[in-house]
Amino acid sequence: MRKTLIAAVSALPALLLTVVATPAQSATAIEYGVLAAEGVSPDVVARGIQGSGGTVLRRNDAVGLFTVSAPDGFAAKVAKVRGVFSVSLSRPIGQVPTGAKLKSSRDAVEKEGVGSPAGLAAKNRAPKPVGTDPLDDNQWGLKSVRSDLARTKQAGDRRVKVGILDTGVDATNPDIAPNFDRALSRNFTRDIPFDENGNVVDGPCEFRGCVDPSDVDNGGHGTHVAGIIAAAANGFGLSGVAPGVSIVNIRGGQDSGFFFLQPVVDALTYSGDAGLNVVNMSFFVDPWLYNCDNNPADTPEQQAQQRLIKTAITRALNYAHRKGVTLVSAYGNQHTDNGRPVPDTTSPDYPVNTTHTRTIDKATCASLPSDGPHVINVASFGPSQAKADYSTYGLQGISVSAPGGYFRDGLGTPWYRTLDNEILSTYPRNVAETEGLIDAAGNVTPDGVAAGVKTVTTKGGALAVYRPLQGTSMASPHAAGVAALIVSQFGKVKGDRVTMDPDKVERVLAGTAAKIPCPTPRTVDYTVVGRPADWNATCEGTLDFNGFYGHGGVDAWSAVTHGADFLR
Repeated sequence: MRKTLIAAVSALPALLLTVVATPAQSATAIEYGVLAAEGVSPDVVARGIQGSGGTVLRRNDAVGLFTVSAPDGFAAKVAKVRGVFSVSLSRPIGQVPTGAKLKSSRDAVEKEGVGSPAGLAAKNRAPKPVGTDPLDDNQWGLKSVRSDLARTKQAGDRRVKVGILDTGVDATNPDIAPNFDRALSRNFTRDIPFDENGNVVDGPCEFRGCVDPSDVDNGGHGTHVAGIIAAAANGFGLSGVAPGVSIVNIRGGQDSGFFFLQPVVDALTYSGDAGLNVVNMSFFVDPWLYNCDNNPADTPEQQAQQRLIKTAITRALNYAHRKGVTLVSAYGNQHTDNGRPVPDTTSPDYPVNTTHTRTIDKATCASLPSDGPHVINVASFGPSQAKADYSTYGLQGISVSAPGGYFRDGLGTPWYRTLDNEILSTYPRNVAETEGLIDAAGNVTPDGVAAGVKTVTTKGGALAVYRPLQGTSMASPHAAGVAALIVSQFGKVKGDRVTMDPDKVERVLAGTAAKIPCPTPRTVDYTVVGRPADWNATCEGTLDFNGFYGHGGVDAWSAVTHGADFLR
């Protein structure tokens, strides 16, 4: 896993983020999620919440989701209120810290090898071709999706808006700034310094009020994703897959990389109301890797929470899709067949140290947003086009594949276990400094060298930072960038907006993907690159559609030149 301002807000009536002044929370205050039934006025439920002793902290009327502070016993009362579909415990709040731990490390896969193993048809427009940037020679992924060719015909329309639903976007990066839409960007999160047990989550708040501005990223993940999609082709640094489209920060992730329900729902419904064309989602909604209806390993309260998450995210995805948003998601880094998941040993991941082992039945369990409706799921491959060892795979749910990096690609060659196999993209200077990758003066430290960090300074003295990472989090934005080019090329223009039916975008994306066959033999032995035997994977399916690559590797050049064939 941020204008006129008045005009932008007034144009978005469906999203009502009500900020309610609340009294000081006592040690017994509990945070709940309350979901209204379909077709019930949210105001009716809000009155019922208040009458049951709860205080609304946040609400989203498009989905009917409320975050509520209330004393113990609230759930039983509000469950009887007319129009309440579901209520679940979210988390205790307002307690005094009792200890401290490091921030949560969400995905060691991404940093493996860092220091240690680890109206008007677009065809009637005349887009201006653009070239590549100096660091693009380091971007094998850009060449794999043939963005370098596609941009000679279609580099992306600035009116096409891509939402980055992630940890934020650093708008000061010189490769992000030219394409950053500050007017539409929003931050739907509030920093969580520590959890109810005193364990550090986001750490000390960087800004007064504990709400980061919408042009800030204190996690790093979102800025990396944004650069892959749409870093500007400005003769400086590197460029993205769709270097001419606009970047909109719709932050729903914490600094620490957690993505909780209410911010994600708010970001998704906002994307529809704000007229965004594409949203990239490189995360799963915490605290459950899989949200199950009635898993016997979970308590009744935990079961209720997961059912609420499934319903709310499904509503939000449907809402965004109806509003014209193409939804693109990372398929996951669980290195398992999505249709045959292994037991989940990582949930719930918040608060820390609360996990327990659960057997997963995909008939009643879903990883979200990946398993949600209208979502284009993207698997990951490396520079040799081999499926990345970590990438989730399987015929159930996969859509397409894309470059995501594979540190262990190229066994027997000089580039085996090198950072050149990963995906280089933009990174926030503040995060790089906090992580010790650069010093206060902007010089790359020895740790930064080991992490593959690169820096470039503009003529005006601004420092741009870049680093390589890997994961389906990096594959998804390659596909999102191609989707943005498809909208730019074939969408309908009305004033300052470009629109295109998301189902048509998906047809072009899948139809123009480069077919990649299953490997021979079909079972890949990852023990030869140092992985346990349970990482071994078998590719099922045909050339047209298989469990490693879906419909194939996304292809920007084919999409903008032959996409019309799939719109007839």
